[in-house]
Amino acid sequence: MLEAEIKFSREDREGVVAVGTYLIDAAKRFGIHFEDVCNPEAAIHHCSVVVASGSNLLSGLTKAEEDYFASNGRKTNERLACQVKIDKAGEVEIMTDKKVKDPEPEAKSNSADSSEEYRKAFEEMPLEKKIANLVQLETIALGETVSFIINSPFKVADKLMDVMAEFGFKKEERQKESARPAEHKAASASAAKPKTKKKAKDEAGTKSSTDPGPTGN
Repeated sequence: MLEAEIKFSREDREGVVAVGTYLIDAAKRFGIHFEDVCNPEAAIHHCSVVVASGSNLLSGLTKAEEDYFASNGRKTNERLACQVKIDKAGEVEIMTDKKVKDPEPEAKSNSADSSEEYRKAFEEMPLEKKIANLVQLETIALGETVSFIINSPFKVADKLMDVMAEFGFKKEERQKESARPAEHKAASASAAKPKTKKKAKDEAGTKSSTDPGPTGN
């Protein structure tokens, strides 16, 4: 398996990943997370990075990147981490954007008022912010479920953890697959396409014509 060395300069983290790994997955592997979740279908991205070195080892610009940069402008060697993967072995250096945290919301003493305030704030949020909040709520719910499992009888907890792990893995894989660039999906589908009967027959015929067969004494 071919491997590439990757370094995230701002976070001072580096390591080795397999060729074919997307930059966003490499970042997560080293504990680096972007501010919000990308929504490629809506042309919403929060995974902008600058390739400091090794840009020749990466996949080419996708249509999603071209459209995004056409609308938002582009820095030198800027890429979208969810759209680009490492195509060749070598060394790649990445510079992420500086993180800016949202201000902490003020605490509300009355839970009903707090819920109403959150509902109004949610309605006024842009679409990408709503998506990020829903993902956060889902994470909280998952955490409560895990807490319940931990406090359950051992055998029950063991079975539930297996189910949770499988569900989480499948869900993450579906999310990753849905976010992959259309160009990469098409290339993968083409590579995995089975040979037609005619092509297989032609190849078999070519092999027979070039095979001299056994020779007599």
